Amino acid sequence: MAEYRYDHKEIEPRWQEVWAAEHTWEVSNDQPRTGEAQSSTSYVLEMLPYPSGEPHIGHLKCYAVGDAIAHFHRRTGHRVLHPMGYDAFGLPAENHAIKTGVHPRASTAASIASFQRQFRSWGISIDWSREFATHEPRYYRWTQWIFLQLLQAGLAYRKEAAVKWCPNDQTVLANEQVVEGHCERCGAEVQVRQLEQWFLRITDYAERLLADLDELDWPEHVKTMQRNWIGRSEGAEVTFRCEQLGVDYPVFTTRPDTLFGATFFVMAPEHPDVMRLAAGTPQEQAVRDYINHALTESGEERGSAERSKTGVPLGRTVTNPVNGEKIPMYVADYVLMEYGTGAIMAVPAHDERDYAFARAYGLPIRRVIEGTPEDGGDEHGLPYTGDGLLVNSRANLDGIHNRKALSEIVRWLDREGRGHASVNYRLRDWLVSRQRYWGCPIPVVYCEDCGIVPVPEDQLPVVLPDIEDYAPRGRSPLATAEDWVASPCPSCGGPARRETDTMDTFVDSSWYFLRYCDASNDEQAFSPAVVKEWMPVNQYIGGVEHAILHLMYARFFTKALADLGHLDFQEPFRALFTQGMVTKDGAKMSKSKGNVVSPAAIVDRYGADTARCYILFMGPPEQDADWSDDGVEGVYRFLGRLWRLAAEVSDREDSGQRAEQHPQGADLDLLRKTHWAIDRVSHGMHRFAFNTAIAAVMELLNECSRLRESARQQTLSFALSTASSLLFVFAPHVCADVYMMLTGERVWEQPWPHADPALLERDVYELVCQVNGKLRDRVQAPSDTGREELIALCRAAPNVQAHIDGKQVIKEIVVPGKLVNFVVR
Repeated sequence: MAEYRYDHKEIEPRWQEVWAAEHTWEVSNDQPRTGEAQSSTSYVLEMLPYPSGEPHIGHLKCYAVGDAIAHFHRRTGHRVLHPMGYDAFGLPAENHAIKTGVHPRASTAASIASFQRQFRSWGISIDWSREFATHEPRYYRWTQWIFLQLLQAGLAYRKEAAVKWCPNDQTVLANEQVVEGHCERCGAEVQVRQLEQWFLRITDYAERLLADLDELDWPEHVKTMQRNWIGRSEGAEVTFRCEQLGVDYPVFTTRPDTLFGATFFVMAPEHPDVMRLAAGTPQEQAVRDYINHALTESGEERGSAERSKTGVPLGRTVTNPVNGEKIPMYVADYVLMEYGTGAIMAVPAHDERDYAFARAYGLPIRRVIEGTPEDGGDEHGLPYTGDGLLVNSRANLDGIHNRKALSEIVRWLDREGRGHASVNYRLRDWLVSRQRYWGCPIPVVYCEDCGIVPVPEDQLPVVLPDIEDYAPRGRSPLATAEDWVASPCPSCGGPARRETDTMDTFVDSSWYFLRYCDASNDEQAFSPAVVKEWMPVNQYIGGVEHAILHLMYARFFTKALADLGHLDFQEPFRALFTQGMVTKDGAKMSKSKGNVVSPAAIVDRYGADTARCYILFMGPPEQDADWSDDGVEGVYRFLGRLWRLAAEVSDREDSGQRAEQHPQGADLDLLRKTHWAIDRVSHGMHRFAFNTAIAAVMELLNECSRLRESARQQTLSFALSTASSLLFVFAPHVCADVYMMLTGERVWEQPWPHADPALLERDVYELVCQVNGKLRDRVQAPSDTGREELIALCRAAPNVQAHIDGKQVIKEIVVPGKLVNFVVR
């Protein structure tokens, strides 16, 4: 008998060469490829990867999911766009350049080359003709163009904002570069500075970003995260005046009914007016030190209810607009700039954090609401946060229920010009300035006569210049490129200087999905007609860590571009799938723990098909799963069995027997199992239940092995070719090989198999028998068998008897039509 050896190192490169030479996965914008029928389009997209080092196991899982969907859509009648690119600007490459002197462009190119090699070795069905990286001028030319559209529409503007500053390195620090209040590079204590920076008015879209979530086919937990980030609250904006400086300070409150209980006023350390208020007072240095320390901690830490409350008096007062009382001003870290206006009226009798602060600093606590039995309130305990009747407020309000008084107080504020009803959002305008080198240049110049002047479109891109020193030294690194900075004003022709900040890299990834649709267009960022053909993305895939910022910014860009007439849809991603993390030994993979699984090593040893198939067989793909070396071995053996059995069947001499019109016995059993597998896998593909889909093909292969001698060759060939057809979406190389051996056809050109309903109907079915959750036997059960009969059938199975004899059965679990499980001890 012939020896059949499964050799992934021969099979996989051979098919990759076919797909590369024939540009199999490329799709035209103009018309279907030769031989393709007119069909609907499908856009399948994984989140833009950041090219650093080599692809990790998370990339493999993400693209294994995406490629399975892309293949399934192709074979169910769609023209599929499945492109690839790189989110190439960013801080890691710049920090690497600072440490090594290697230009970020060089290290980025090396990483991209590694990604290209490995993605091709994985056999991912990418349309490589649309590939680009965001650091390429041909891409960021259009990023700059979009910025100018937003600027012209009033959606981009400059204002002062707080930044973290290292006084030793003379540089702005990113959040991750601050460790316990000190610079991670030199250890100096971090300070806070106010710098003029660029913002985008995403808050103009807050209500639409919130409302349109209801229309999206996204995981509910992701939509909840977006809703919470937008953070809609209804209340009132109330103006408190600082008479010493003649400045009005608005606050947003959801509880204007407690205004009469405000006994002090608190500002966030980031508030741009804090140092102005403290200037010239005895507290000035104490305020500065407090701010520098406070801003080294996260908002989550500062906002914690359990945290001790700290602050510093500003030496100023504001006037409470409802009673004329002057109340002291403080800066305190429990107030966040992200909430309201960055300033609050403090009502210690009715707010837990205000109460803790007032107790710590000996400030007055005035109760203005008394709970009633009807409200379930405690009339004496403070702080009291429930409803009740107003007290200590104003004669015409005392005794009125606070919910009724709330609207009356807001109307009074409005009449007096001291406040108004308001809707507030936690969402803040998007700060896009970065005092960094490795990013997209902001296309404006500054002219003493003309002010801020946009770079004309015909002068784009503003190309990022090469510099020798990437470290900021009191200014952005680009400021050292003096010849580049000096530029004639496009408006008056006089001397001007370029903007030396670069854009947040989230800008680059907020529109890349549009560029993929028309990646070769040199005249436009994209053709609206071409984008209309593909967008919105039918299926977007990526990690849940991007559930807030990236998705929010991409949605904002899409809505803004639609408002400006460039798009005719409002949402970029129709459906979203977030894959779970792959862990090892129960922990997140990291070099320090020594538990990193290298995709390159796995592919070299077992092949890409095994790696891709195993990573989707580990469990439901939306859940975290722990890597098992034994599991990889098992999938490798499964694929080898499939290939070897197919090779054996294809080598058998054709008996010349025709397929029976009414198959019986082994042939009927195998046909039924084949159509059962088609049905199971098809349902699994629609539900992202890839693990159960792969398990169904494994069961089909087991049946092929069991009936290899008793079933006809034609039946075996049909079953095995169907197995490879179904499994192709997960393991394309070996399945292409198997299908070609058995049929002489290319599996990716075949339509998706359809189950025959007649063969899905059975008088009997195979009942799985388990003991303590482990498969011990299988028995044939009539379709109408009741619970007790099913238990009896399984008890009689020889291998079940061997595992329950002499043991106590404490529970019998019956799933009709599927299994019986005996729990024993």
